Amino acid sequence: MNHRLHTALRLATTGLPVLPLRKGKVPFGNCPACRDSACGDRPHMKAAGPCWCPAPCHGWAAATTDPGVLTSPSWATAWRQAAAVAYHPAGAGLTVVDLDDAAAIAWARRTLPPTRTVATTRGEHWIYQGTTRSVNGVRSGVDVKSTMVYTRYLGPGTGTTAPLPDAVRALTEQKPPAVYPAPHALCVPVPAGGGQCPHRTPAYLERGIRMAEQAIAEARTQVHATVYRAFLAVLSTHGRCGCLTDAHMARLFTAAQAKGESLRHCTDAWTNARTRLGL
Repeated sequence: MNHRLHTALRLATTGLPVLPLRKGKVPFGNCPACRDSACGDRPHMKAAGPCWCPAPCHGWAAATTDPGVLTSPSWATAWRQAAAVAYHPAGAGLTVVDLDDAAAIAWARRTLPPTRTVATTRGEHWIYQGTTRSVNGVRSGVDVKSTMVYTRYLGPGTGTTAPLPDAVRALTEQKPPAVYPAPHALCVPVPAGGGQCPHRTPAYLERGIRMAEQAIAEARTQVHATVYRAFLAVLSTHGRCGCLTDAHMARLFTAAQAKGESLRHCTDAWTNARTRLGL
């Protein structure tokens, strides 16, 4: 048996939802049936939405504890190509405080209660019992990983898993702010037809927004560049037809801020995308 699949099955028996990662520590891309949100973007493991795709092609949301899924033919190719095993922390009721360097580790030792610790290439993962929002860059060298993300499995670690402290929850509440400023109105012409897409059905717009949200949520590096590209993609398709609303813009800003982007960064990315398109 593939040793990564063996590890995944062992972890699944402990209640840890797992998935394979490709080289570069990234998940497997959408299969043809799920490409461009044709499936509705909700894998069957979550029991929500229309997608019942058996392939491990939905990033963190594909993580599962089901041995029948993990050993299925549709996952076999992925395990043969896998470079690592990852897991969805919140799926097991966990939060990982990812400490990237010695300075971050020193801060954690001064600030956070001891807990189960796993050594990483450059730092440590501090694992707590309990879930919270996932936010990158809560401070220098510190990411919080829980909901809607995956993290590599690097071993069982040492120590006893402590309850998630309020200090970590407080870090995740700093980004985004508790009250969002109202998004700026979109200065694009609204065509006849009440703002409906003249070239597609309204469902096409919804798929586009969800695709942008997913792309932002799954960004592992270059988050700001990913946010800009997602904004650009939405605006290039819908920026002139009048169907975008402040509610759509707020959804995109919320997805970006959940990855640690500030309101200023979101506004800059939106403005730059509009400028590039001449809107």
